[in-house]
Amino acid sequence: MTSPWITTPITDDLLRGALELERTEHGVLPHRLPARARAQCTDPQLAMVESQPSGVRLVFRTRATAVELDALRTKRTYVGAPPRPDGLYDLLVDGRPTARGSVPDGNTVTIDMTTGTAEHRPGPPGTVTFTDLPDGLKTIEIWLPHNETTELVALRTDAPVEPAPDRGRRVWLHHGSSISHGSDAASPTGIWPAHAACLAGVDLINLGFGGSALLDPFVARAIRDTPADLISVKIGINLVNHDVMRLRAFTPAVHGFLDTIRDGHPTAPLLVVSPILCPIHEDTPGPSAPDFTGLAEGRLRFRAMGDPEDLTPGRLTLRVIREELAAIVAQRAKEDPALHYLDGLALYGDQDATTLPLPDDLHPDAETHHLIGERFAELAFAAKGAFAP
Repeated sequence: MTSPWITTPITDDLLRGALELERTEHGVLPHRLPARARAQCTDPQLAMVESQPSGVRLVFRTRATAVELDALRTKRTYVGAPPRPDGLYDLLVDGRPTARGSVPDGNTVTIDMTTGTAEHRPGPPGTVTFTDLPDGLKTIEIWLPHNETTELVALRTDAPVEPAPDRGRRVWLHHGSSISHGSDAASPTGIWPAHAACLAGVDLINLGFGGSALLDPFVARAIRDTPADLISVKIGINLVNHDVMRLRAFTPAVHGFLDTIRDGHPTAPLLVVSPILCPIHEDTPGPSAPDFTGLAEGRLRFRAMGDPEDLTPGRLTLRVIREELAAIVAQRAKEDPALHYLDGLALYGDQDATTLPLPDDLHPDAETHHLIGERFAELAFAAKGAFAP
């Protein structure tokens, strides 16, 4: 009996949002940083988060009513904490959310946050299946889990697949921290940049890296070398909670980061976004550290370890960073009219912290991701916004 399934190789022309595909023994691994950038930093945190395909999706045209995707996930669990929920795959048909699923099995990395050690346990690939899709020719998007490293093994459909044509939409490239990466969002299309892109009708490249928005020069070069019509960089929270520099180093580092981006995108609208409200670091310098006291009940919080009375010149707090970013943009905008500034407090501020507090004192929850995405779309893509049509 002839199998109803058609297997289509997973190639660059079927993927959006990844900067590079690595061939593995199982299939292909989407990366959000190119190999040259990855070779310049051996930090395991960055290696983990850039391989988590936040904003990456398979996009194709087909008449198929059934789709199967084999994938090998790498799921992370934490000693002493309840199991984390499985990463989700969001399926859209012609832009409309239609189905959601997850992949079983896969690799498991068990992390002991108290010792900094990790144990890797290999597992087999799994399959996510979508059936009863509408008849007729349509565009299918499968958004990959934003919080699980995902190797794509095989794509099967019950009708032929072809790459989706260019819809002529503008490409928005965004860089930021775990908040932009999607920490604590409900699903891959629920991260705030994905929600904002959907509302604005643009194609997203998300370079939000959990714990890793540190003004790294190799990230600036990756942005420089990636085709994009619109660019935003959200700067601040990781510099404070890692306590990596002082104001003397921060200001020229921001200038250098923007200079590098401008080398490849001299006239593209470029939006600098300051941090959203984070009460523990508004006036208290970093670093921050996890509080494990509620871990067994599934609660992890963060606390600022710096001293709010520390008057060491140049200590960075979120308030200091917002003031300096606004000044930098104001200075540069005199010669760069396509450079703009957005105060992160307009996305999430004092009043929001009262009604939608940050559950772990650092990251927004799913509802707040939705709110931030809506506000960003309203402010950046409006008629007078930085990304106005």
